Amino acid sequence: MEKQSTTVINAKAVRFTVWLIIVAVIMMFAGLTSAYIVRKAEGNWAMFELPSLFIYSTISIVLSSLILHWSHLEAKKGNSKNQMIGLVISLVLGSLFLFLQWESFGQLVDQGVFLTGNPSGGFLYIITGLHGLHIFAGLVWMIVIILGVNSKINQSLNVLRSSLCVTYWHFVDILWIYLFIFLILNH
Repeated sequence: MEKQSTTVINAKAVRFTVWLIIVAVIMMFAGLTSAYIVRKAEGNWAMFELPSLFIYSTISIVLSSLILHWSHLEAKKGNSKNQMIGLVISLVLGSLFLFLQWESFGQLVDQGVFLTGNPSGGFLYIITGLHGLHIFAGLVWMIVIILGVNSKINQSLNVLRSSLCVTYWHFVDILWIYLFIFLILNH
């Protein structure tokens, strides 16, 4: 009986930690987007087109989020086969997002936009690059879940991991949508 209550406390602590991380990331991107607006108002802001690949990367991350949610629902039902299918598809779509973001950097370079030089380019590289790091962390998390499902871990631990991953993944998905809209409106 004591072991079970310890597990519940640990699950609550882990959930709380994930939410703290999300709040910290929100604060970081709020600061970056605020700094973007303030710096743009100072002038000397180069104008260039946002990479067209941002549209496709947005589609891939939204689809991955929807499929990962389905995967989590399957985990709750104990259907590890469908959970695994959803995890792998989400992992591929999340990886596609990162690939498209990387290729977007190439589109920026083709326009003569670099990390250094004009602050407008620097902000774009930093904002999208930091978001990409958070996507990468989510992909690693998915791999951990895949390995756990393959090793047939305890069902309650599997559902907890899946739940936390879905929460985080939905967050980075919504964060990207916010950043993409922000960039469109403030570019």
